[in-house]
Amino acid sequence: MANVRVEQRNAHLAGPVRLEYVNGREGKVAKATITVISNNRRGSGEDREEEATSLMWTLWGRQAENAAEYLGKGSHVNVAGRVRNNNYRNAEGAEVYGLAFTVEEIDYLDSRAESEARRARSEGGAAAPAAVRKTLTPPPDGGVVPAANGRTQRPRQRPQA
Repeated sequence: MANVRVEQRNAHLAGPVRLEYVNGREGKVAKATITVISNNRRGSGEDREEEATSLMWTLWGRQAENAAEYLGKGSHVNVAGRVRNNNYRNAEGAEVYGLAFTVEEIDYLDSRAESEARRARSEGGAAAPAAVRKTLTPPPDGGVVPAANGRTQRPRQRPQA
């Protein structure tokens, strides 16, 4: 069965990262699910239409743990992965059609200050972004995050407008 590569660029999380630990071949494995929304634009001028696409993605292992730690509702990301057919028969015998999306690569697009400010707001604190920016120092390793496949990935920053 061939894998189809799927990408969502300049998207944001619709809700929090849901992290759980499931039994795997080698013990407990981290599994996270995220719902990612991206806006697609078609046409130009007055005929321009905008449509939102929402996909639920699954992350595994260390990549899932990193997402749960660093991402939250509204976080901006680029996601690339694979899709596979997920059809099955339900209890009544009817065929249920579905697709499963698995993350292979994820880029964190928010700066550390934006991420910390979002986390502070979601935890009930009303920390001002300027105050957060003053207290943050760059990580000693340059912000490198270990990926699930053993490589490292550096969270990318969005260009400032």
